[in-house]
Amino acid sequence: MSNRTGPFLWNLRQFSTLIPTSRTVRQYPLGLCRPQMAYSNWNPRNLLLNNFDNRLQAPVRCLFQNALVFKSGDDFQTKGTSSVTVLTLDRLLCPRRLSFDSKHSLISDNGLKKTSFHQEASSEDVLTKETKPTPVTSRKLSQECNSLSDVLDTFSRAPKFPSSNYFSAMWTIAKRMSNEQRRFEKQLMFNHPAFHQLCGQMMREAKIMRCDHLLFGLHAVVKLGIPQNTLLVQTLLRVVQERINECDEKCLSVLSTVLETMEPCKNVDVLRAGLRILADQQVWKIERVFTLQAMMKCIGKDAPMALKRKLEMKALRELDRFSLLNSQRMFEVLAAMGHCSVVLLDECSKMVVGNIHGCPFKILISILQSCRDLRYRNLDLFKGIADYVATTFDVWKLKQVLFLLILFENLGFRHVGLMDLFMKKIVDEAGVLNMKSIVSILHVYSSLNHFHTCQTREFLEAMAGALTGCLHQLSSENLLNAVCSLCLMNRFPLAAVNQLLQKDVISELLTSGDMERNVHKLHILAACLKLDDAPYHKAVDLALPLLPPAPLPPNAKVAEALSSLLGDGCFSKNVQLPHNYHIDFEIRMDTNRSQVLPFSDMDVVTSATDIQRVAVLCVPRSAYCLGSTHPRGFLAMKMRHLKGMGFHVILVNNWEMEKLEMEDAVTFLKTEIYSTEALPTANVNLQSTC
Repeated sequence: MSNRTGPFLWNLRQFSTLIPTSRTVRQYPLGLCRPQMAYSNWNPRNLLLNNFDNRLQAPVRCLFQNALVFKSGDDFQTKGTSSVTVLTLDRLLCPRRLSFDSKHSLISDNGLKKTSFHQEASSEDVLTKETKPTPVTSRKLSQECNSLSDVLDTFSRAPKFPSSNYFSAMWTIAKRMSNEQRRFEKQLMFNHPAFHQLCGQMMREAKIMRCDHLLFGLHAVVKLGIPQNTLLVQTLLRVVQERINECDEKCLSVLSTVLETMEPCKNVDVLRAGLRILADQQVWKIERVFTLQAMMKCIGKDAPMALKRKLEMKALRELDRFSLLNSQRMFEVLAAMGHCSVVLLDECSKMVVGNIHGCPFKILISILQSCRDLRYRNLDLFKGIADYVATTFDVWKLKQVLFLLILFENLGFRHVGLMDLFMKKIVDEAGVLNMKSIVSILHVYSSLNHFHTCQTREFLEAMAGALTGCLHQLSSENLLNAVCSLCLMNRFPLAAVNQLLQKDVISELLTSGDMERNVHKLHILAACLKLDDAPYHKAVDLALPLLPPAPLPPNAKVAEALSSLLGDGCFSKNVQLPHNYHIDFEIRMDTNRSQVLPFSDMDVVTSATDIQRVAVLCVPRSAYCLGSTHPRGFLAMKMRHLKGMGFHVILVNNWEMEKLEMEDAVTFLKTEIYSTEALPTANVNLQSTC
């Protein structure tokens, strides 16, 4: 018996340490992470096995207790540190089992309440029965309730822990509604008397609810449209900062999705920085491709390049597990991250093209927009999308096809079949076009220099008529854009041109908006009126500011080849012509283009009538439509005007010339400069595009 007395007395002394005591804890500003606190239910059986010397090791932090100044903006300020009294309770209860309703709240709006537990309720069964709430799930709430107000009514009758389930249920219900009904329901939600009570309870429970409930609650709060600068949202963001180390893969996915939709502010920036650290540490442990893509999309364009490459390598390792949705989404993910991984995009493009049928319109738009932002050019991908739309042309709306064509124009891609189909559709339904559509269509077709073999005239007449019908709706800049597009296609609608040439319109264009861009287009208009077949506008003179000449240095390899072929005195460099035109090289030849004339006697050469002037233009790849040698609108207009000035135009592709040896380059230029009759045996691999 005496052998058992010693341990019993020792345990009795340990039990005495549970007497309520108080201590002062220093309150610190919130940081990114907090130490993990261990909670356990009190049990006499556990008391004999555990060491209670360290009763409460982790520091206690009180959120916004005499430390927060809320502003209308995004800034939160902390006022140093403060001291609060924290009670050590005689029973350590698991906070996840507490029911936080309006009657039994441990934290009130006025501060921290002192809560005592009576020792009369010594039975563990009675204590558990009193504190364990009836579980409530967001799925059950969303099934039982039909509106956001129904959820709030349910909360007001019997608040249950956790409050995040009420927000998640409301977002689930809101997703089932139409946009108009959703706006109406949200207004009712904000005016509901229980809404502020739910927000307050969500803030009080944030530190003790499970991490996944916290993040799903934050996600629902943001999606429901609660302003980001409110105390509720900012409180949740601060608590997530403290508990970010508790996030598992699922929680990181939700957090990434939430941060992606939020505006930059101090708390969001801190969380994004913390997410970058976790992504760098745990990237190789991520199992789900969706989580990986969510994190890649969230880290932002200003993330370190080393982190971007690490995420890229992880995505390449997971390529075999990519679903079709993963491949479609990767374009948007890389665009959000600002990282163009050609290898990754090429593989995703193959899967997208192989499963293009049935692809939603939003996905197609997202892919093309991402390719534009990343400057990624994949001819097979663009052709696959355009072929699919052309094959199913009848099921698409006119605005949808136009949106795709605008994106194709941004990418420099011209699909003949799709643009021909759209042109026929416009000829038949020109009357249904609005002002914005007219301006966009003219821009696309003029920029890509597309003409139908049979219906070009009907198309231009239909577009000119539609433009004339909406002249009263057009702003000065839209009118200039539309008329300039028609001029690029050698079409001059009388009513539109006359309205544009009015003094007040010209004055407005020269003093407002993008003035430099407007001046450039007005110079194009003036050149077209002078050099093209528009006789009734020949006498019009526009007093326009001069554009600064910006000739590029001529291609050194072409200059060396011409010098080897013709000699130094038989061609001129960087020739400036009227109407702000510039050519790289000019050669003077006889009318048969069989003999090159020297520039020694400029007066005699210029006045001679049997002179053929040859303009050599060194053209970059961007001057052509993607994957072809079809000149785009400005180059086609320049070639047309140079021919009107009496030049024979030769186009030299810069990227092809760089691949040739000097001997082959001389042979190519010799074939292009001299006529076919002068060189009957000339044989080269390159073809002229003029």
